[in-house]
Amino acid sequence: MRRRTFLLAGLPWFSHPYDDLAGVRFRVLSHGRSHRHYLWIHGNETTARDVLQAHLKTAKGKAWLTTSPDRNVRIAGLEIDPNRLWSREGAERNMRRLNTSATETQVQDVLNRLDRGRDRFLHRLLPPAQGLLIVLHNNSAGYSVEDEIPISDRTHLPKRDEPHEFFLASNSSDYARLESGPYNAVLQQSPKGDDDGSLSRLCARRSIRYVNLEVSLGKTSIQAGMLRWLEGTLA
Repeated sequence: MRRRTFLLAGLPWFSHPYDDLAGVRFRVLSHGRSHRHYLWIHGNETTARDVLQAHLKTAKGKAWLTTSPDRNVRIAGLEIDPNRLWSREGAERNMRRLNTSATETQVQDVLNRLDRGRDRFLHRLLPPAQGLLIVLHNNSAGYSVEDEIPISDRTHLPKRDEPHEFFLASNSSDYARLESGPYNAVLQQSPKGDDDGSLSRLCARRSIRYVNLEVSLGKTSIQAGMLRWLEGTLA
């Protein structure tokens, strides 16, 4: 056995080649065979990254981790939130807000790049039939479950005094299980309002099982505990 192969054999997970969408780059990690996929998309949400990497040492699944150290990324020189590029409408709205001096040609060029690569990337990122996509985020004082309540189909708020820790599900069966638990949860199977380009809306439209785990930045043990509970609760 070659030395590199021997060393990799001792690890519970192994790295695959990098993946990208229109130049937005992700490192892909796998551990065993599973229909569960994971995503960490905002580079400044470091608690979520640490929790996910530690989780994959024992849990089976495949994860995409952003290589950007920042919240936003750049495509052809324009800034964009990577959780707003999953629809042309949402990406355009986000880019125009973040790049007020961009020309129409620049904006359309980035939108066309995303359109050309989005479906191919999603074919790899989204789980197979009956699989589950788990996305890990961290938030700050400016965002909480309270922002999601008005556009949600159902809500479960046993810890409303802890609004920064919650689950957001796109599937009603998954939500029913989350609703029986001790954590805040919302269902957005048919989210209201304009398309913001988020992955949760795309998964809802395509009937993909999706759960977002939101926890305040720095609360590592809480996020790790909620992720373990989620894994044990959803089949």
